Amino acid sequence: MGKDLDKEHFSEAEFARFGERLEHSLAALRELLDRPGFGAGPPTIGAELELFLVTPDGRPLKRNKAVRETVGDDRVALELGAYNIEVNLTPRPLAGRPFADLAAELREVMLAVDEAAAPEGGGQVPIGILPTLREFDFTGDAMTNERRYRALSRGIRRVRAEPFFVTISGAERLDLRVVDVILESANTSWQIHLRTPPADFARVYNAAQLATAPVLAVSGNSPLFLGRRLWEETRIALFEESADDRDEERPWRREGRVHFGPDWVRHGAEELFAWGVREFEPLLPVLDDEEDPLDVVRRGGVPRLDELRTHQGTVWQWNRPVYDPADGGHLRVEMRALPSGPSVPDMTANAAFLLGLVVELAEREPEGFAFAEAYRNFYRAARDGLAARLFWPGHEEEVPAPALVRELVPLARAGLERSGVEPADADAALEVIRWRAETGRTGARWQREAITALGNDPMSWAQMVNRYRELALTHRPVHTWPPLSA
Repeated sequence: MGKDLDKEHFSEAEFARFGERLEHSLAALRELLDRPGFGAGPPTIGAELELFLVTPDGRPLKRNKAVRETVGDDRVALELGAYNIEVNLTPRPLAGRPFADLAAELREVMLAVDEAAAPEGGGQVPIGILPTLREFDFTGDAMTNERRYRALSRGIRRVRAEPFFVTISGAERLDLRVVDVILESANTSWQIHLRTPPADFARVYNAAQLATAPVLAVSGNSPLFLGRRLWEETRIALFEESADDRDEERPWRREGRVHFGPDWVRHGAEELFAWGVREFEPLLPVLDDEEDPLDVVRRGGVPRLDELRTHQGTVWQWNRPVYDPADGGHLRVEMRALPSGPSVPDMTANAAFLLGLVVELAEREPEGFAFAEAYRNFYRAARDGLAARLFWPGHEEEVPAPALVRELVPLARAGLERSGVEPADADAALEVIRWRAETGRTGARWQREAITALGNDPMSWAQMVNRYRELALTHRPVHTWPPLSA
């Protein structure tokens, strides 16, 4: 989804041809993954950060194309919403000082976006859901005016003609009827990539599935939407329901297009790619007839697999497999569940906690832990944050999330040490997690307390967003932020 398309209308013949090409791509991928040495190498990490653009009164600023043009940096890309910007950070080795380096690059590029937004009448803010969004913000002009997003909207409507019905029950309840994918633009995230050799993929992916819940519980930053107090990570429910292409004609489909997954992975990355092709209709049948992927593989080359990559980009698993032909070809696990913000040290801490846990759990491979328990953990963490009670291997009873996080921080540190991360870099990042678990002060809690103090009216919510933005720009972690009072 990173590049624009040369057209936005597709024929049924193109959809059929695209389906055939997906099968050819899967066959090529199977042979490629069997090639000795393919995708080997030390672990590297990458990250994507989605940001909101806001006006001085805390409202969404629909000027992302102008901001990107002013920035003039290939790391900055457009997102679905005209008030969203995406930052793609430079891949780097996991060994060394990855989190200090990530933080430095984040500060640099976020400042560049902020400066570019100033002439347009606003700035950027890293927050999971912008609390000042209103229903009238999700009109036609809210979508970024590019063919790929218009084509995506048509592709979703092709497989689901009826409206989307969003129901989220938290401290309050939201019932919403929408007719387009634009509601997805209400969510912004902090996505982490981990390069993984094919032989290790199943272990690493399953570890990510298990690790995500406790990390999400201590990272909540999306408690408010359309004037309502909902989940600690409302993004999870909102994204799943606003892009759910299931309908009464697809009774066999257990999972929606945005999902946690059906089970542990048994055989490797190809299992997930094949499942995505089998279960989900194509949305963007962009054909690459210049490449015969099987021929490329059998001649010793590395295919682009453009059709498979495009299709996988429209199947939004919270932890997703990625095939990339760059650097001799490799696989990555893309971990997509964490929210944007609140601050740079918060996001690097979340990345360190998640990556360290994934590395260490992949080595230990807990046995006998039911996938259903990992599944429940994920949604409990999204709904309740640090108030959640979670299942965990080695515990007979559910564990309060803060206690579990404190228990897992040393495990994450062991994983980072195993990966060659310098101790000072690992400790500085994980100390933020320790304090957040100790104090209970996540971004979600800060927002909820601010609204309680200020009152539930639009001016108060705008005041809260502006103060949040000021504090985020200080690059201090959220557990140190002072409360906002009336």
